[in-house]
Amino acid sequence: MTQKNMLATWIAEEEKLLGAMSNGRLVGHLNQEKVSGLTGLEVMQAVIRGDLPNGNMATTMNYMIMEASPGHAVVQGNPTESVLNVQGFVHGGWFATIMDAAVGNSIHTMLPPGKGYTTLDLSVKMTRALLPTVGRVRAIGRAIQVGRTIAIAEGRLIGPDGKLHATATTTCMVVDIKK
Repeated sequence: MTQKNMLATWIAEEEKLLGAMSNGRLVGHLNQEKVSGLTGLEVMQAVIRGDLPNGNMATTMNYMIMEASPGHAVVQGNPTESVLNVQGFVHGGWFATIMDAAVGNSIHTMLPPGKGYTTLDLSVKMTRALLPTVGRVRAIGRAIQVGRTIAIAEGRLIGPDGKLHATATTTCMVVDIKK
């Protein structure tokens, strides 16, 4: 598939998800009473459906969760001029944010009800500069190990041309969610 076709496919998938959300793109943070009894995977799938809000950071940084399955999460982002550094490239902080979302969400999909996570360590290696003209990029996270207290995941950020723009690893602490 060509870069142009892949980008069109990604945009169409994004528009389909946004259109399927019952109340439009919900924004905010999770109400613990609403997620009580749900696994992390069920929470992520509810966010994708629009039944639960996408985080405020996702709106600020212009990305959204596209896919969630056990140990796997895909986050799609559209870097705009608002995230450029002085040289006109996408700022490393945007790379780190979208990568943190992908690897963290991959861990979240593996958590039982009543559990959440927080990032202890995030390492992002940028391999290629990114311009907003790319249109969309996808951060793909994969959980490697999810234990009772510590979880590890890895991820990669790709453009519609299939080129790698960054890799990431994370260690997260698994925590009890309080009501």
